[in-house]
Amino acid sequence: MKYSLIIVLTIFLIGNIHAQDYYFPNANASWEQRAPKDFKIKDALLQEAIAFAEDNEYSGSRDLRIAIVKGFEREPFHKILGPTKKRGGPAGMILKNGYVVAQWGDTKRVDMTFSVTKSFLSTMAGLAEDQGLIEDTKNLVGDYVWDGTFDGAHNSKITWEHLLQQSSAWSGELWGGKDWADRPPSKGNIDDWKMEMPKEPGTVMEYNDVRVNVLAYSLTQVWRKPMPLVLKENIMDNIGASTTWRWYGYDNAWTEIDGLQMKSVTGGGHSGAGMFISTQDMARFGLLFLNNGRWENKQLISEEWIKKATTPSIPNSNYGYMWWLNKKGTRHWEGLSENIYYAAGFGGNFIVIDKENDLVVVTRWLEPNKIEAFMKKVNAAL
Repeated sequence: MKYSLIIVLTIFLIGNIHAQDYYFPNANASWEQRAPKDFKIKDALLQEAIAFAEDNEYSGSRDLRIAIVKGFEREPFHKILGPTKKRGGPAGMILKNGYVVAQWGDTKRVDMTFSVTKSFLSTMAGLAEDQGLIEDTKNLVGDYVWDGTFDGAHNSKITWEHLLQQSSAWSGELWGGKDWADRPPSKGNIDDWKMEMPKEPGTVMEYNDVRVNVLAYSLTQVWRKPMPLVLKENIMDNIGASTTWRWYGYDNAWTEIDGLQMKSVTGGGHSGAGMFISTQDMARFGLLFLNNGRWENKQLISEEWIKKATTPSIPNSNYGYMWWLNKKGTRHWEGLSENIYYAAGFGGNFIVIDKENDLVVVTRWLEPNKIEAFMKKVNAAL
């Protein structure tokens, strides 16, 4: 009995030492750096990875209005509806146990981050569940948002989980965006796509920003606050983020709640808007998730939520609650941990969480199809 108690205490202490081993940068302070060799990381191979990221810059225009219009030219009615910003060059940070072991480019520059925004939006749903505003993600959204957005035989079946896993097949129009016009198939007749009956909710994942924006609108109704304010008060201020990040909606995306006009944000930037943020603030957000939702000694987002958010969905094993998962499937990175999960956005913006190696990797404006090769080079340096 005595020896069993010693073993249990030893395991407990080792686990807690590891959990407290992360470094958390203070607000407005220089981020502490460590040499790669301090963690037995091969510096030469790490530099190869950085050079690879710098040499494989996203090929689209640095004028993101041009890149957006070109990237989504097949979409009928597509136009810029919200703010955009010319981007900088490749940039990134690699954190080991919270310390910076590598960085490149201008890490303080604020740039659009496109669908990385979706992982921030997902976190707003997690906070709502943690705080009891949403009882469970399997609840029907129409029980919370009863203004007609989820009326009808089809839309009334949609749950929060369907919206978070992009399997809702929500049908309708929001802020001038029609669900059927978002990302039509590359082959076939668009008129056939338009007239196709919506899929049964929960059965097929369809990457669709109109439906993501329906989630943002619904969460605004539940919180009765603008999403940027919820994010600032609950997450960004607590992790010491800068004051430079912004979260925009479309120019016309106003709704009235409790007699107040509020802007409903977007979950991406393919018509403009979304999250505008620096590499350093993205890295702070990643470090929060690496540490299971805790920042130093304060639990900001529950471990239970992170587990739900990173559980493969039935329609797509590589997708959870707006986080991409490195599970076996069409987006699997061969030879890398299947526990890796990441946020990804247009133009090659990524926040990668590698819990097994205590890593956060942020890379920006990397040619999107090069991310697997880049992560393999980072992994080779470990």
